[in-house]
Amino acid sequence: MDQEKTYTWHKLFVSAEEAAAKVPVRKLQLLQIEGLSICLAHTTAGFFAVADACPHLGYSLSKGTTNYLNEVICPWHSYRYNLNNGRECEYKSRNAVTYPVEVREDGVYLGLPSVQ
Repeated sequence: MDQEKTYTWHKLFVSAEEAAAKVPVRKLQLLQIEGLSICLAHTTAGFFAVADACPHLGYSLSKGTTNYLNEVICPWHSYRYNLNNGRECEYKSRNAVTYPVEVREDGVYLGLPSVQ
């Protein structure tokens, strides 16, 4: 039986406007939350979050770039990860871990899986 994931939500910004000002479109930002390093990406499709360590060799994805395909690109070996689902685009490494991001009336939130 599939169990639905539950999340602990962390408020990152008080509004979408503040988030866009601090992380402009096509930019990345490193976040440290609950001992995790997370890469927050802002693309034309919205805000996305993935584990900051590249699954290939662990380099920081937040030091990379994004592209028009809604991918984050590792600056070390140019591995590309889909920001919607974490899939490595050429099937050369493991997929990246993704985290949900929600833009709400009272701010922008990041969901981390709850420990049960």
